Amino acid sequence: MSVTIEEVKTAKQRKIFIKFPYHLHKNHRNWLPPVYEEEKSYFHPDKNSYFKENEVVLFLAYREHKPVGRIMGLIHQKYNEEHQENAARFAFFECENNQESADALFAAVASWAKERRKDVLIGPFAFSDKDPQGFLIEGFDAPPVVTSNSNPAYFNHLVESGGFKPMFDLVAYDITIPDKVPDFYERIYNRISLNNGFVVKEFTSRKEMKPYILPIFELTNETFREIYGFQPVKREEALHFADQYLPLLNPAFVKVIEKDDKVVAYVVGMPDISEGLKKSKGRLYPFGVLRILRAASKTRRLVLLIGAVKEQYRGLGLDVLLGKSIIESAIKLKYKHIDSHLELETNVAVRAEMERMNGKVYKRFRVYKRPL
Repeated sequence: MSVTIEEVKTAKQRKIFIKFPYHLHKNHRNWLPPVYEEEKSYFHPDKNSYFKENEVVLFLAYREHKPVGRIMGLIHQKYNEEHQENAARFAFFECENNQESADALFAAVASWAKERRKDVLIGPFAFSDKDPQGFLIEGFDAPPVVTSNSNPAYFNHLVESGGFKPMFDLVAYDITIPDKVPDFYERIYNRISLNNGFVVKEFTSRKEMKPYILPIFELTNETFREIYGFQPVKREEALHFADQYLPLLNPAFVKVIEKDDKVVAYVVGMPDISEGLKKSKGRLYPFGVLRILRAASKTRRLVLLIGAVKEQYRGLGLDVLLGKSIIESAIKLKYKHIDSHLELETNVAVRAEMERMNGKVYKRFRVYKRPL
């Protein structure tokens, strides 16, 4: 039967759009559901400021009145202007394993973008690099990790058969935590003079961490400018992230380096909560919160969410101070593995650091593009 496309305009359609992936992936063992309550806010135009600041469209695909796919199209006005791009993006693609359905969704976004005189369609990539980006192309048997896509392999066939070509890849490393801090860390650490004003700040409570939330995001905005798709984090956005993730953070895995009472480097790790999300099926209530918190307390995998070093202090070994401190805490708390989170394949400096820790690439994600 032929596929029909509907633009999402009503609350009922938006609910179908949000719920569709939970039905599509109900038998997909390694799919990690997003938090349903967060999805309701994210896709609500009155609750997500990005919808007001950019052009956004949502489409649903139907076959015999049954939803079989969805996709978001967006034009990031500010990013295009700042980077001299004329691109549209697609994101949150979900589809049955059927090329006709996928082609209909891609065609709908492409037509919408061409009407707005865009010359290329990029994706999956949403409003910024803080959203899940790229389709998983390697590592399907590895456990899913929060903040990254866990799509089935056939998604890549659908997008490639739909005329898209690779744009860039991102990789995730698995690092086995050693029994003791590696000697090379100790040697480099011993060569770094701690008498030059650098202070390593560690935390024992979430209350202690709160004053550092905004300085950390300010440093992020300063240092991430060259990363593709990055957009500065607004104050209200930073506070929202804090509300979202602070209850899940173990203070032992938040490390900050200060100089003259200013944050000049940091790293944030979070216990892997994926098992809790799977067991709760993405629902926080009535018992999802407890399952997620229980997963955070039982996991032996640490996810590195984000980190940065102020540009003028790079090459001085601050990354070693942070790495040594994270590993020491992981050993003390009996963690076994670290997931590096996503790194651009071309980010040789960060990748070298992961490989120096004997990290192995265990997942690869791909962002595609198609001329319009």
